[in-house]
Amino acid sequence: MTAGMGRARRRVRVLGALAVAASWSVLFVGAAQPAAADTQSKQWYLALMQAEDMWKVTTGEGVKVAVVDTGVNPSTPSLRGQVLRGVDVTGAPGDETDDYHGHGTTMAELIAGTGKGGGLKGLAPGAEIIPVRMSDVDFMAKRNTVIGDMPKAIRAAADSDALIINVSMGSDLHSREGREAVKYAQSKGKLVIAAVGNEGHERNWQQYPAAYPEVVGVASADRDGKVSFYSQHAGTVDVASPGSDVPGWCDNSFKSYCGGDGGTSSASAIASASAALVWSLHPDWTANQVLNVLFDTAARDWKDGKRSKYLGHGLIRPSMNVLKDKGAPGAPDISPLTKEKTTGPAKSSEPSSSTSPQPAKNGAEGEKAAAVKESNSSDNGNQLGLILGVVAAVAVLGGVAYAVVRRRKAA
Repeated sequence: MTAGMGRARRRVRVLGALAVAASWSVLFVGAAQPAAADTQSKQWYLALMQAEDMWKVTTGEGVKVAVVDTGVNPSTPSLRGQVLRGVDVTGAPGDETDDYHGHGTTMAELIAGTGKGGGLKGLAPGAEIIPVRMSDVDFMAKRNTVIGDMPKAIRAAADSDALIINVSMGSDLHSREGREAVKYAQSKGKLVIAAVGNEGHERNWQQYPAAYPEVVGVASADRDGKVSFYSQHAGTVDVASPGSDVPGWCDNSFKSYCGGDGGTSSASAIASASAALVWSLHPDWTANQVLNVLFDTAARDWKDGKRSKYLGHGLIRPSMNVLKDKGAPGAPDISPLTKEKTTGPAKSSEPSSSTSPQPAKNGAEGEKAAAVKESNSSDNGNQLGLILGVVAAVAVLGGVAYAVVRRRKAA
């Protein structure tokens, strides 16, 4: 039950995307590729999303993101000082810092990694991670249990200081407990973001929690501006985010990164990081307002408020708000997902006794200075909208898919 990455041998539910006839280089004219060596040079989406320019405004500081996954290793070079105390709901030996697969650590790095040691650079390197370890299918099998603990994990995340809950995992099974858990998170003012799954070319079943009305379902896009062929599209896509060809940890030995598809898992993590950037810039906003802005500024050429089957509201673009102050936050207590009134608005969290850093946080200024300089084009928004229009037009022709990965390996 883990929405995963590229060369997956196992099963995790991840997100996918649809094919489009245009390239990212067309969308962002003049955007330079990251100069950082090794793994970061493969993070093609950072330059295209204008990450370097956004980091001059905000890095996501003040925002905590709960990573509901296979655990998070706080000792990788990129995560040192970025990981807070979390929760383990598996009941197995170890704790939330014992990542039994490597998947959760990759998601955490994609969100808030500093990039040190040549590791993954998160889109929101100033944010902090609260790990919540749950069981995927293989982990459950090893322990001879069939009782899923995702609802318990989501509730634990909702009770933490996290504003955003990222779930790059999924299950075919709808449950009353799962629905109540995400409703509970919503009542606490949290923004729950999840992968829609990577089996769009096969069964294309709805994946939970992404399919619950209160959860933001994320599809995956590739470097050519296409929605990944495997991305599931069973009426659960709310927005699309980069996911194809995103690297990640090969396994839980944490010795090397591998290439391949990050899938909807990575797409969900990058969407969560996008939300962190916007929320950091507007700490008094509610989850509803942050999401309204992300939907309002997503690239598309169809009518506002309408959802594409494959792209949802469009391709996520936090730079439109961070750099250009675009996007209407709307009513603080009305969910853009359900259109219903919500309670419990959450504001940017401050450190508390329940979540203390796991090691001391590294200085962010050095990371800002090391980030790659990239050019900005005022025409990016219009071009991206046009390309997504092409995507929508060819959506019926393009193949959509995703491999049900209980934990697709990090690329």
